[in-house]
Amino acid sequence: MSKKINAWVMAARLRTLPLACSSILLGSGLAASRGSFDGAIMGLALLTAILLQVLSNLANDYGDAVSGADNEARIGPQRAVVSGLITRGEMVRAMVLVALGAVVSGLGLLITAFGHNWLDVLLFVALGGFAILAAITYTVGKTPYGYRGFGDISVFLFFGLLGVLGSFYLFTHSLEWALLLPAAACGLLATAVLNVNNVRDIESDAASGKITLAVRLGRDKAIAYHWVLLGAALLLTFAFLVLHDGGPWPWIFVPALKPLTDAACTLSLSRDGEVLTGALKRTAMGAFFFSLLLSIGLALGS
Repeated sequence: MSKKINAWVMAARLRTLPLACSSILLGSGLAASRGSFDGAIMGLALLTAILLQVLSNLANDYGDAVSGADNEARIGPQRAVVSGLITRGEMVRAMVLVALGAVVSGLGLLITAFGHNWLDVLLFVALGGFAILAAITYTVGKTPYGYRGFGDISVFLFFGLLGVLGSFYLFTHSLEWALLLPAAACGLLATAVLNVNNVRDIESDAASGKITLAVRLGRDKAIAYHWVLLGAALLLTFAFLVLHDGGPWPWIFVPALKPLTDAACTLSLSRDGEVLTGALKRTAMGAFFFSLLLSIGLALGS
């Protein structure tokens, strides 16, 4: 039994969940800086985001096994379906259950945030349905877009623009053009996490027909692209904070830059799979603390 439980924990990839929460935390901090915050909304938004991320992870495990993208040449952690610890049928049933959980959580979130404002509810239901579809079709189906180099765009949209702006709207029922700056920064950092993963797996992905953006660019250009992602995220954040003028508190995010730059240097210098796995973890945690600290600073500076 414990072996089965460990297999499900492995398939859910709990280490990815902090990154899934980053855009919700940043959107919540931005809302708090405008004087609008509700703990119930943030809690339900975090739960929904976590369920969607778990759904994406289960679908990725299933899709990579079905397509053959997971094999003995893969560098990353063991996958549950390809190893035989979880059957394909069990994984499909789990995906359905998690998707239903995300629907229930999402509907509870929308009722809490909007009440009987059915226009906003229907809009977010459509966005939620799109998010579930995107989570599944990333690696599942005849032409999964994650295998065609479009994963970066998806991550930028869902972990950045939609995640931050959508969560801000849940609190305030309004949007501001300036919020595109931190939302884009959040999305760029999430994309950087994906890029480290794809650079690490570039040889095995290419061999199995998984054509990520890193495979399309080649290692050297993918590393240059990574530095562009980090630099652009930093510049957008600086620009927003200058416009926001919230005093010194929002700048407490700066220490989060160290794990991000350290990991980027590792990516530039090493080809060792285990070393790059460490860089992947540091990038993910750096992106999470970037959003968390910026969110706290915005709330305190309001």
